[in-house]
Amino acid sequence: QVQLVESGGGSVQPGGSLRLSCAASGSIAGIDAMGWYRQAPGKQRELVAAVTRFLRTNYADSVKGRFTISRDNAKNTVYLQMNSLKPEDTAVYYCNARSYFSSGSYDYWGQGTQVTVSS
Repeated sequence: QVQLVESGGGSVQPGGSLRLSCAASGSIAGIDAMGWYRQAPGKQRELVAAVTRFLRTNYADSVKGRFTISRDNAKNTVYLQMNSLKPEDTAVYYCNARSYFSSGSYDYWGQGTQVTVSS
């Protein structure tokens, strides 16, 4: 099992910044990709950004140039720096860790942290 603990959410005005952190513990040896998803009210959960253990990154088009994902493998922690925030970024943000096994993959999820962008 993998436990993910998120921190850093909150409320900010449009154009502001927030930094999310997610620390993994437990059976972390098998973790490959870590990332952030978000879910706004009435919408499906969507990928925001992800980073592999080799630090290859992937971003949703809507956040490219504004958000930066990073990962500290020594601390088993992934970060999401969010700049130039927009009201449409408002959502619950979930940390994700994906482990691969011979039989497939498994996703672990954090409890979610609220990000609200409003004037």
